[in-house]
Amino acid sequence: MWIWSWVVSRSATVRSGAAIGWDLGGAHLKAALFDHGGVLIRVRQLPMPLWRGAEHLDTAIGLLAREWSLAEYDHYMTMTGELVDAFENREQGVSQLVRSAAALLPAARLWLYAGPEGFVSVDESVRFHQQIASANWHATATWLAGRQSYGLLVDIGSTTSDILPFADGRVKHLGYSDRTRLAHDELVYTGVVRTPVMAVVQQVPFAGDWLGVANEHFATMADVYRVLDCLPASSDLHDTADGRDKGERASMRRLARMLGTDLDAGDSRDWFNLAAFIMDRQIDTLCMACHRQISKGLPSGAPLIGAGVGRFLVKRLAQRLDRTYVDIDDCFARPSWGGMPAADCAPAVAVALLAQRESVACAC
Repeated sequence: MWIWSWVVSRSATVRSGAAIGWDLGGAHLKAALFDHGGVLIRVRQLPMPLWRGAEHLDTAIGLLAREWSLAEYDHYMTMTGELVDAFENREQGVSQLVRSAAALLPAARLWLYAGPEGFVSVDESVRFHQQIASANWHATATWLAGRQSYGLLVDIGSTTSDILPFADGRVKHLGYSDRTRLAHDELVYTGVVRTPVMAVVQQVPFAGDWLGVANEHFATMADVYRVLDCLPASSDLHDTADGRDKGERASMRRLARMLGTDLDAGDSRDWFNLAAFIMDRQIDTLCMACHRQISKGLPSGAPLIGAGVGRFLVKRLAQRLDRTYVDIDDCFARPSWGGMPAADCAPAVAVALLAQRESVACAC
């Protein structure tokens, strides 16, 4: 039971019963609803552009409040949204997000995930803001480490990717803050929706030539994956780069602008091939980070465990690395209602499952 050594000192923070796990991102709100028996009922993801102001948290939670009776649940929350540029610094971001959440949810039943410190109350959150900030990866990886013998968690989201090896019940991370995790390739700032194409490639092959790409926000990776027909509609929630529609031709047109040309410069196969090349270069970046994590001594039989809306890329990574692929949905219980898989909102599910596990540990 060593993995829950921090549980006992904070056992009073954990309650049993119906619960909601929350993940407050900079672009999305994710929530996982569990019933009184601890059964996962539904997961939801809503757009939440926090960089435009913290009031978007109020709007997103307000939308869920129309569907779920929030006062009836215990609430376990993790976040990454404190880093958006609407806040002066991360401490202010954590503080404001906690205050806003506490005003909308029953504050006495709201607990913040503080990584190795476990769950802390709203009042304690100021003291533990460094541990609360951007700890959603820690929730998912810690839950997996307590369940699987070893593996490499690769959680690819709309904006960022978390790559974390674990073995023998421990997450083998070297960083904790975003800054230190970026330094160790445990956090890679690339995702399948919001990442600009210019951040992934500088040259592309087209019509037999190597062409430079425009350093302009003409297209995002969402355009790439729409053309390749990989992107789930439920994860494609934000405006396009030009504010126009999300159809295949419109996505191809935006890719054409990256080359300083128009859609009629190629046919659909040309634009498909271009999108496939850009996808491969994004996989290159992720593959290098995976190699670095594997070099920490991960066993040769350790699988890649895919999470996030971009986990379709993890299957390709596993093939490149000659490793087994496991979908984190096979580790989670599947939601009993609704079409969205739990894997799309892995930290929200994991933070509630950690609270359940803590309840069991405290009762033993």
